[in-house]
Amino acid sequence: MTDPIADMLTRIRNALRSHQAIVLIPHSKVKEAIAVVLKQEQYINDYRVTTTQPKVIELNLRYVAGQPAISHLKRLSKPGRRLYTSAKHLPSVLGGYGLTILTTNQGILTTKKARKANLGGEVLCQIY
Repeated sequence: MTDPIADMLTRIRNALRSHQAIVLIPHSKVKEAIAVVLKQEQYINDYRVTTTQPKVIELNLRYVAGQPAISHLKRLSKPGRRLYTSAKHLPSVLGGYGLTILTTNQGILTTKKARKANLGGEVLCQIY
């Protein structure tokens, strides 16, 4: 697998389309940090990391009135074409209603938190 983050987003997208409550994703620290951001921004209900080997992240997906809380997931920075941005040019999604996740030297953050900290970095994905 050349892009594990894209694989994570695809697994979430497929689970939402088939209205599954739980999706299992192979564990990594970056994926776990993305799950933390999704929980903080209330796009998922909860997540947990299993202790069995190999480790797996179990995401409890959120639905509002029968519709998924996430309608679109888009991977921006890819292994073949990395996308970096400065703190001055951080992208916004749907006028602030969406979420852009980026990785900085202080961890994985949303653009709102990166603006407050005046940080730029690699733009991972957009969610709305």
